Amino acid sequence: MAEWTIKKSQNPTPDAERERIIEAPTFGTHFTDHMVTVVWEKDKGWHSATVEPYGPIMMDPSAAVLHYGQEIFEGIKAYRHQDGSIWTFRPEANAKRLQKSAHRMALPELPVEIFVESLHKLLEVDGAWVPQPVNEKTLYIRPFEIAAENFLGVRAAHRAEYRVIASPVGPYFTGGIKPVSIWIALDSARAGKHGTGEAKTGGNYAASLLAQGEGYEQGCSQVMFLDAESATYIEELGGMNLFFVYKDGSVATPALDGTILRGITRDSVVTLLRDRGHKVEERKITLDEVRTGIESGNITEVFACGTAAVITPVGQFKSREGNIGSENAEPGELTVSLRNELTGIQYGTVEDRHGWMHKLVD
Repeated sequence: MAEWTIKKSQNPTPDAERERIIEAPTFGTHFTDHMVTVVWEKDKGWHSATVEPYGPIMMDPSAAVLHYGQEIFEGIKAYRHQDGSIWTFRPEANAKRLQKSAHRMALPELPVEIFVESLHKLLEVDGAWVPQPVNEKTLYIRPFEIAAENFLGVRAAHRAEYRVIASPVGPYFTGGIKPVSIWIALDSARAGKHGTGEAKTGGNYAASLLAQGEGYEQGCSQVMFLDAESATYIEELGGMNLFFVYKDGSVATPALDGTILRGITRDSVVTLLRDRGHKVEERKITLDEVRTGIESGNITEVFACGTAAVITPVGQFKSREGNIGSENAEPGELTVSLRNELTGIQYGTVEDRHGWMHKLVD
């Protein structure tokens, strides 16, 4: 691929306005001054890598993404360390997951090096948007790829665009480290066997929104889906993976069987638990096991994890068939300890034993 083209904004956000935004950021409502675009064409491959001013995308009404949902995305954060440098967490893992999603959705696979370089290029011009390391403020980065060919035939598009935008954010759940309530979706499924559940594609998230809305009406922060085939086994939340801590110190999380997103935070948590000597089982977990385990005290903690919310304690599961747990539960000791360790690694205050952090800007 040729050299990058950098087109700086002639009307960047004034410093005072930017500082006001990053002082109290809300998730996904304000965006940095620039974005990344890289084009793919069937006969040319990847080309025209550009950093340009943030703004609307020109798109033909016949663009394939608007009709057939050929779209994938990632979520990754940039962290400012105490010395002012800017880092990100396991970008190669995000790049490889984007490739897997692309394969499943018949999109071209973006090379890992272009993915990582795109983060460097964006942060080199928009580094001032990364908040100071207080109150878990970060810059949330959203790489995504869309089918951009103007064509209504049903086949894989011959043109695609990879783009990156970024938004300063604070904690995903504003209540602090407080256990959240989860709505159990008994009447809808997020993904089925041999489907697109393992791909990070917009349709999977759209499929969760109806149940998510039901959960909000019941005072829940997230929705939990069961397997589509039997509605027996726990899969994942609308945007997070789940972990269950048992009285004997062992930990279980639903196995990756093709219907669950391969969470990078999930993988990191498994590693940190095993570092500590915990037995971690990736296996099928029934809703009945969780109900019985919580009621008997055999399950002592439940937490969810993902890029946006990091690690969040779960206090209660709700459904039309009754509730499990308590909305007044306290955060578990292991949950809080893991959260502190992971965020410490990300902000540079805890040793990065696994080499997960990647410097973007000195």
